[in-house]
Amino acid sequence: MKAVIYARYSCDNQREESIDGQLRECKEFAERRGMKVVGIYIDRAMSAKTDNRPEFQRMIKESANGIFDAVIVWKLDRFARNRYDSAYNKATLRKNGVKVISATEVISEGAEGIILESVLEGYAEYYSAELSEKVIRGMTENALKCQFNGGYIPVGYYIDENKHYQVDELTAPFVKEAFLMYINGKHIKDIVKFFNENSVLSSQGKTMTKTTVSTILQNRKYMGEYQYRDIVVPDGVPAIITKELFTLAQKRVDQNRYAPASLRSDVKYMLTTKLICGDCGSFMAGETGTGRTGKRYHYYKCVKSKKKENCNRKAIRKEVVEETIIETTIQSIFVDEVISEIAEKVTAWQEKEDTTTPLLEKQLAEVEKSLGNVMSAIEMGIVTETTKKRMNELESIKMDLQIKLSQAEMETQALTKEQIEFWLKNMEKLNLASDTNRQRIINTFVNSIYVYDDRYVINFNCREESETIPLEIQGNVSFLNGMGEPTSVYKIDAHPKIHVDTWIFDVFRSKN
Repeated sequence: MKAVIYARYSCDNQREESIDGQLRECKEFAERRGMKVVGIYIDRAMSAKTDNRPEFQRMIKESANGIFDAVIVWKLDRFARNRYDSAYNKATLRKNGVKVISATEVISEGAEGIILESVLEGYAEYYSAELSEKVIRGMTENALKCQFNGGYIPVGYYIDENKHYQVDELTAPFVKEAFLMYINGKHIKDIVKFFNENSVLSSQGKTMTKTTVSTILQNRKYMGEYQYRDIVVPDGVPAIITKELFTLAQKRVDQNRYAPASLRSDVKYMLTTKLICGDCGSFMAGETGTGRTGKRYHYYKCVKSKKKENCNRKAIRKEVVEETIIETTIQSIFVDEVISEIAEKVTAWQEKEDTTTPLLEKQLAEVEKSLGNVMSAIEMGIVTETTKKRMNELESIKMDLQIKLSQAEMETQALTKEQIEFWLKNMEKLNLASDTNRQRIINTFVNSIYVYDDRYVINFNCREESETIPLEIQGNVSFLNGMGEPTSVYKIDAHPKIHVDTWIFDVFRSKN
């Protein structure tokens, strides 16, 4: 008889060694029975509560090829802990002429064997369900006390002796800065670079990636919310950021769903994620239409209107709205008193506490301590390839940290008010024939634009008040009518403003 062995261990209190034990006993059983083992299927760290296991499914599928007559398992609970899955998959195997045999449980072929097998499978299912209930019960008790329930500890926190979350004063400031960067328009890749340049590791102790940063930006713990299953405790965790800041970040996450289409387009829609329908609050995304003559036209259109979802907002011409916003921004921002006000706030902001240097100094001290340990080992005569390799690694890390410390010290040198004013006035002189420069103006100063039938309302990053531009509607195209301010003032609540100091942080962090 030709047989294959199926081995499995779950992630609870079992290790790779358990696989070796299962295989050894199954092979000994096969040898005693005169069976020839022609294959082995192994699922590591996979629960048997379901049959959604890669190697298990491959074994079931390949049973139809007629290459084996039996499946040997160490115990029946290795095959399944769910009676329905067990019966279904055994029926499939029987159909293909294959039977399941336990190497350690004596089960006869008759009616009593069927009963015993059913009892064993039922017990395995009961054990699994009972264990799951006990685990969930214990974790629920922890959750009601807002205690750590296992898994990865988010960057910016540590777990104290009572299993509660506490703020890590060294890494938490970097998490807050990451949120500020994100809501101010920085891309995920920029935040990844920021973390890695400052030697902030992920919760798994590895360098940051786009996936880990995306996870951080959507983790509700950072605004103080503890959550486990259906248990939600507001303020159950010490907050690193405010709820308002977290809300802004989630709005950016939502709006980025529409950004990829504009990035793939051969036309750059400069107001993507900033232009908002004043009627329904949805983003206005770029789209292209072709006229009867074959000429292509470019528009911004409300996403809900585009999907015909209770919004009748008409499309607006790309060139017109972009030109209007850029001209208004220049006229509103590049004024001496506004430039002076921004410069004063930046000068005051630079007095904020430096959080980068202490973290780098701590990491450098740890590396030097490790180097000292390796040197002690060498002095004791323990000189191996491993110690040499470790010495080289630590020396490389030390040099990298020293360079980063030097850079951090340079970056903490404050800019003068005159230097900041000079930078802003130079921005005013940018060549606006360049799409890159036009985009730079928008990204730096414009927070959001609300579109109504008779006006645009612009929210700037560096001004608390909004700018209202009255419009004249002609067909589907909007134009400035050159008239004075509207008689009524409109309060914009749907898209929270970024505070001025937040904008200052983002623009001047790298001493642009």
